[in-house]
Amino acid sequence: MAADDKAKLKILLEHWIVHNKEHGEEFREWADKMRSLGESGVGEKMLAAAQEMDRASEMLSRALGELEGSH
Repeated sequence: MAADDKAKLKILLEHWIVHNKEHGEEFREWADKMRSLGESGVGEKMLAAAQEMDRASEMLSRALGELEGSH
């Protein structure tokens, strides 16, 4: 991988991790709102989506760590 591609991917990974965290927080907020409105099924699915986002972010973080360790 060319050095410029590695640098670009590092920036993208950092961005995606932050972006996923923001979305996960929004998902959790909406999950709480839906549960308080009696839409527990919707709330549970929103919470599950937030948890999947957390898992995706963890994998992106591992990829970033590996990329940074390969200098």
